[in-house]
Amino acid sequence: MNQKILIGIIASIVFVVGTVFVLHHHKGVFASQGSEETNVPVNQLLSEAAKYESQGDKLKAKEAYDQIISNYPDYDKIEEVQSKLGSLNIDLIFSPAQMPQTIDYEIVPGDSLGKLARKYNTTTQLIKRANGLKSDVIRTGEKLRLWTAPFNVLVNKSQNVLFLKSGEEVLKIYHVSTGKDNITPVGTFKIASKIEKPVWFRNGGPPIPSESPENELGSRWMGFDRDPHYGIHGTLHPESIGQQITAGCVRMKNEDVEELFDIIPVGTEVVIQN
Repeated sequence: MNQKILIGIIASIVFVVGTVFVLHHHKGVFASQGSEETNVPVNQLLSEAAKYESQGDKLKAKEAYDQIISNYPDYDKIEEVQSKLGSLNIDLIFSPAQMPQTIDYEIVPGDSLGKLARKYNTTTQLIKRANGLKSDVIRTGEKLRLWTAPFNVLVNKSQNVLFLKSGEEVLKIYHVSTGKDNITPVGTFKIASKIEKPVWFRNGGPPIPSESPENELGSRWMGFDRDPHYGIHGTLHPESIGQQITAGCVRMKNEDVEELFDIIPVGTEVVIQN
């Protein structure tokens, strides 16, 4: 074979092999860089969350916790992360922080807290807490931060947990008690009534006032539309939380039901599942 032709063939082979190697190497580098960008180590995210919390930047801390829950669902301390995120979400709901779910509203003549709560499907308690109001008095021209995104509730009886949600986002997970012998009804309900310091009518007997140690409803009652005998309420026996022990209602610790009471308005959807 002509020597020049042989040299040309060898040079072509070397060029092709070299090009393939370089492309493969670069592809590996790019893949590695992309992996590093999208899979931030969980310990780094925890450190970032702690740093942002210490600086008072709750929104950025929330983002870090959200990434852990989304990217590391099998993390061995995921329940601790969920608990921290839940507390942070509640702080944000009750804070003046502007979020995608909120608007900045200027009060006009004729406004009242009740009217605004009905118009924007929220509660007067949430408006007052988020804006630091000590009374129901509001003045024309003042600005209020209003939460406008609807809430919903999911109760899982087998786990005895209640999820407070906004759309598909889980904001906080509460431990609850449900009915003995699985009698808590399954289905979709709506909150039809809300009562502070409810009176308990036990088996058709005389009313038991809220301050009585015999009142099993605790400090708050939120009744369902389809059956007014069932609802979400507090308890005098927080040690019973987590058990299937009630007469059919969803039972929460008093501090938890008071928190939920201030957040969800009448009409909120409640889904109960096995």
